[in-house]
Amino acid sequence: MSTHTLPKTDFSASAASSRAARAAARHLPTAARVLLGLCFFVFGLNGFLNFIPPPSEPMPEGAVKLGTAFMESGYLFPLIKGTEVVAGLLLLCNRFVPLALVVLAPVVLNIVAFHLWLLPSGTGLSLVLAALTLYLAWAHRQAYAPLLAARAAR
Repeated sequence: MSTHTLPKTDFSASAASSRAARAAARHLPTAARVLLGLCFFVFGLNGFLNFIPPPSEPMPEGAVKLGTAFMESGYLFPLIKGTEVVAGLLLLCNRFVPLALVVLAPVVLNIVAFHLWLLPSGTGLSLVLAALTLYLAWAHRQAYAPLLAARAAR
């Protein structure tokens, strides 16, 4: 007979759920980053390639006017969509994530405002994008600490 004993382990339900919660929390920033990166990469690319069919229902007048103004400016729509593609790629590649979030912040703010005031049917998705952006900014908050200092360090 062997006198070898196994180490004591806690197999209670609370310990298992605690381990699962820690594992989920460890992977949550990555999941949020990839999801946000995919959204911006795909929808930004769609601005150039038009592979997602447009909605079948007519857009409200204000939304059409704003979209027309962006397109007729000659530069604003490609600038926004190009920014979305590049920032989405940065998020997907896990490179310069805090910078990508700073660049996307005004885009996300305008997406939320557009849906709140001009096209309320898309408000849910716009709030999900805002929540993902805010969560990732919180996850990378150390990168923003110098920007939020009252006085610049020399």
